[in-house]
Parts: sequence; C-alpha cells; structure tokens
Amino acid sequence: MNLIPKNGKQIGRRERKLRIVDKCYFCKAKVVQQQVTIDYRWGDDLVVIRDVPAGACEQCGEKYLESGVYKELERLAKSKSHLRGKIMVDILAFEESITT
Repeated sequence: MNLIPKNGKQIGRRERKLRIVDKCYFCKAKVVQQQVTIDYRWGDDLVVIRDVPAGACEQCGEKYLESGVYKELERLAKSKSHLRGKIMVDILAFEESITT
C-alpha cells in the first residue's frame, strides 16, 4: 500500500482518494470530508445508507463518492446485509399548478 506522510502520521490510499475533490464542481465552494446519509435507489427499491464516507460541499451540499465507496453502496443495496430498520416514505406525484 502506498502511504503518504500527513502531520507526521502515515495514511492509506483510501483516505487519499477521498480527498480528490477540493472544490465543488457546481458552486466552486469548499468540499469537506464527512459521514453522510445516502438515499440509494436499486431498481424499484429505495434504501437509506448512513455513515457513508464522502466529500460534501459546504455551500450546496453536493456529495462526492470514491468509486470503491459507491461499489459498496451497490453491494449493500442489493444484499441488504446490514439492515438496521425500516422507514415509511410518502410517494407524491408532481402536478404543475397554474397561477394567475
């Protein structure tokens, strides 16, 4: 594993990859590393996955995921192996209102 010195400590490749994006592509604000909650759709299923390591824009909230993290989201959504509970979600239809 390729290690990089950081503040006198060694870090692994995974942490380095999560720092690829420093600025948001959309609003150009700073992207910081956080544990986020992802609403992940797999076919007709919707799963909520908590504590996902990601870069998150401080201004607009856009999330940036490392490819290995995204693959793990896909694996979790398919297998539901770490099921922690269930929630109900309302489904609404968008209807354009006409204002005069």
